[in-house]
Formats: sequence, structure tokens, C-alpha cells
Amino acid sequence: MHTSSDEAQQTIDGVRMTGSRALLESFLIEGVDTLFGYPGGAIIPVYDALYDYRDRLRHILVRHEQGAVHAAQGYARVSGRVGVCLVTSGPGATNTVTGLADALMDSTPIVLITGQVGSSLLGTDAFQETNFIGITQAVTKWNCQVKRAEEIPAAIAKAFFVARSGRPGPVVVDITKDAQCGVAPFHYKRVTSIRSYVPVSEPDPARLDEAARLIDEAQRPLVMVGQGVLLGNAEAQLRAFLEKSGMPVASTLLGLSAVPTDAPQYVGMLGMHGNYGPNIRNRECDLIVAVGMRFDDRVTGSPAHFAENARVIHLEIDPAEIGKIIPADVPVAGDVRQTLPMLTERIHSRDHSAWIEGFRVCDRIERERVIDKALHPAGGRIHMGEAVDTVARAYANDAVVVTDVGQQQMFAARYFGFRHTRSLVTSGGLGTMGFGLPAAIGAKLGAPERDVVLFVGDGGLQMTIQELGTIFQSKVPVKIVLLNNSFLGMVRQWQELFYDSRYSFTELTNPDFGMIARANGLGYRRVESREELADAVAEMKASQGAFLLEVCVESQENVFPMVPAGAPAAEIRLE
Repeated sequence: MHTSSDEAQQTIDGVRMTGSRALLESFLIEGVDTLFGYPGGAIIPVYDALYDYRDRLRHILVRHEQGAVHAAQGYARVSGRVGVCLVTSGPGATNTVTGLADALMDSTPIVLITGQVGSSLLGTDAFQETNFIGITQAVTKWNCQVKRAEEIPAAIAKAFFVARSGRPGPVVVDITKDAQCGVAPFHYKRVTSIRSYVPVSEPDPARLDEAARLIDEAQRPLVMVGQGVLLGNAEAQLRAFLEKSGMPVASTLLGLSAVPTDAPQYVGMLGMHGNYGPNIRNRECDLIVAVGMRFDDRVTGSPAHFAENARVIHLEIDPAEIGKIIPADVPVAGDVRQTLPMLTERIHSRDHSAWIEGFRVCDRIERERVIDKALHPAGGRIHMGEAVDTVARAYANDAVVVTDVGQQQMFAARYFGFRHTRSLVTSGGLGTMGFGLPAAIGAKLGAPERDVVLFVGDGGLQMTIQELGTIFQSKVPVKIVLLNNSFLGMVRQWQELFYDSRYSFTELTNPDFGMIARANGLGYRRVESREELADAVAEMKASQGAFLLEVCVESQENVFPMVPAGAPAAEIRLE
């Protein structure tokens, strides 16, 4: 007989228990089913308690604490739930800082529990003690330290509320060892509000009226969609707005999959390696409607020249992002799941098909000068673009795509289509090499019913290659496409284009990835000729377990289009 978390909570309310058990019971009340972690001395009481919760809490033993956070990010991004990590003090905690910074930049809801030395030892430079609260203030949405067992449930309740509410982000709860071992009555109360913390602003009707007026008057508008639509579960609301407004829509990197890439009004990806149309035509726009995005420098290029002839409507949950980079003529603070329908009600139905056709002209130029060459190169070694395209066709553009950072990231974003929401997991703001492999593990656990395909370079793979051991132990059936060019490809590209081809320490001498894959129980195949590429992809797709497909690609390939750093987006280069 199934017992709900509310019924279970009533059963244990007031029961005396250790702080460690209180932590795990708090997880269950918050609906947690998966933990990513690595044990150690200062967190061992929690791990001892976890021994009795193995039937209710799945623990994934990673091989490095950074991997725990990235895996939790992957889990959160595809599931829409809070990712949870559990690590020890000192180096165990500090190893998570990169993941926390990544999660903060990309608004990913994470709760990280760190063990800490006993409260009597704080400040004494005890073994494996660090001031982790001080260290993580700049890379968390909120953090706290707990020194008493009775304070643990309230801290966890607040942590989950802060992590998932408003603009999501990472939270750290640092728990001293004596708090884990202490005994206190268990009382848990979910947090629904915090004084002085306003996660979502109430929309201003006057600003919505003004925004509707500008939309109705616009002749050359463009909707720019970011990850806020995905985080707010506002895909249906966006679809209704687009259908009524008739406007073309472009996506940021993290906004990909909010709109299907084959949707009639979709005109491509924005940004440094985005599509030609939305980048070149922003200077022609008379209106930009930004929805759940923050005008990152990789999107705008030179802010002074971005959409310089357009009025700007900015719908955003975080007021701090409105006007930070691009001034907003009409700021609309609030949850886009709420503000989009309010705006849709106010606008008239329009047809912008003639304006959209201008983007299709750009598409044809880009296909002729860039895409055809990338997908159908004239001889030579396999190119990254054709490898991504071959995988995309094998999966009918219906998979969760996880990427590492670099050229393979951009090729995957450009040439893998997206049919369903929450289908891309990548490191955007921080650009963390090594993100891909652990994030793919988390993504597969967060969406076990979906195919998960990781695109990774030889440089990024080796940054967290130890997580192949996590796959070996936990038997997570991720499919890994290693695009091996024996270079740090993106840095090499910059060196070629902007540093006179002075390839300073970007060439890699790589190990035998096949031996490493087989040693960790993965299926493996290496491909050097395009004639065997499709067959190798089919073999990977048909495999029941994890699989590493190593594709040896052209080492001198570049990603185009490209907006040079700091240049106006309209100065995008096609070659």
C-alpha cells in the first residue's frame, strides 16, 4: 500500500531522531528520489543513516564531487525538479564550486548538502575544515550553516523553496558533524513564503498595455526566447502568444527546444555561432520582445549596436536582468507563464509572413555558404557537422541532447533538431568543460524514458573522464559521441582566426579511448571513414547499455557562422 509523503510526515512528526535521519526524512517530504554524492568523514553520519533508506532514496556514487553537481544539474534540467547533492567537508566541498557557479549562471535549481567539522572545531583550521559559507556566497542563490539537529528540517525546507522559486538557482546547506549526530524531535513545515524575499513580481497592467500597443504597431518584430520559458513551464503560453501575434521567434542557446525547430515561425538560434537570419536582421527590427532571457554578451555582441533601431519589451522574472545589458522600453517583471497570457489577451491577431520570408532568404544564403559544406563536405575526414547530422537523423531529432563545451557544443546546437521541450542540456553562461559526461548521467536518470545522447570533445571528456566509473557502477545507459579532433578545438579556431594560427598548447596527444571505454564496461566503436559512420551510429543506438562512439574528425574544422567577440551581431561571418 502506497503511503503519501504527507501521511508519512504525520507519522513521524514529533518523533525524536538524529539530525542525519531528519535530513533524509526532509528529502522524502520534498519529493526527492535521487542523490548524487561522495562520502567522507564529515558527512559519514548522514551516509550511515542513508544505509537504511536505500529503498526510498537512490544514491549515485560519482567519482569526483564536481561530477555530483553537474549530474544534479542534468537531472534538474530535464526533469524540472531540484537536483540534490551530498558531499563531505574541505576538499569534498570545494570540489563543487565550479558546479555551483555553473548552476547559478544557468539558473539551475540545486540543493547541495555539505558536511562540516564539529561546531566546537569551527575556526580552528581543523582537519578538512574550510569556511564553505564564505567561499560560496558568490556562487549560490542562498547558503547557510546548521549547527544543531533541531534546525535541520527548517533549513532544508527553506533551501528547497529558495532553489526552486522565482529565478531558480543553487543553494548550499553546510551541516556540522555534531548537528548530524544530535537528537531532536522532528518537525517539518514546507516553506511557501519568506519575509523580504519576493521571488516573483506582480505584473504591472499599464506596462502590459503599453507592450501590447507596441506589438500591435510593429511591422518588423522579433521574439527572442530564453531558458526562462523552459524554467517557467510556459511553452504552451508561448505557443499561444506566437500564434496570435504572428511574429517570428528566435532562441538563445539555453532557450533551444522551447519552440520546435521545425515550427513555421521559428527562424533560428541567436548568438555568436547562431543562425545568419536572426543575427543579421536584428538591426532591421523595429521591435524586440525578449521572453525569459538576459541578453548575454554571446547573444548581443556589441550591446551598443544590438537591435539599435528597435524598441524593446523585456519579459523577465528577475528584475535585476531588465535593463542590465540592453535598455528596455517596456519592462515587464514577472513569471512569463503569467505575463505571456496577459499579453496575449491584449494583442490583436497579426500576420507577419512577409517579414518572416526575409528570414527564409537568409536561411537559403546560410545553407548554401555554411550548412551544405558542414553536412556534406567534399572529401577529407569526417566533419563534426555531418557527424551530428547523422546522429540526429538516426534519432529522428527526438532525444535529450547533452553537450560539453566547445566546437561540438555549437555543432550539436546548430544541427540537432528539437521536437520536444527540455531536450538540450549544456553549460551556457559559465562554459564549463567537463560538464557533459556527468550531466548526461544525471539527464538519463531524470528522464529514463528518453534517449540521452552526449556530444563531447576529446578535451572536455578527459576533464571528467573518471565519471565513466559512475556509469560502470550505476549502469546508466547514456550514448556518448566523442568528436575527436586531437585539439582543444574552439581555442584552436580562435588561434587560427585571431592569432595568426599560432597553436599554442592546444594540440592534444590522446590516450586509447577504446581501452578506457571497455575497461569501464561501455560498448565502443571507433570510426574514421564517413562510409561507416551511419552503421556505427545505428550500432550505438541499438545497444542496450552505455556506448562510446569515437568519431575521428577533421582537426582544422571551424564553426561558422561566427560573430567575432565584441563585434556587432550583424557583422556575423559566414566563413
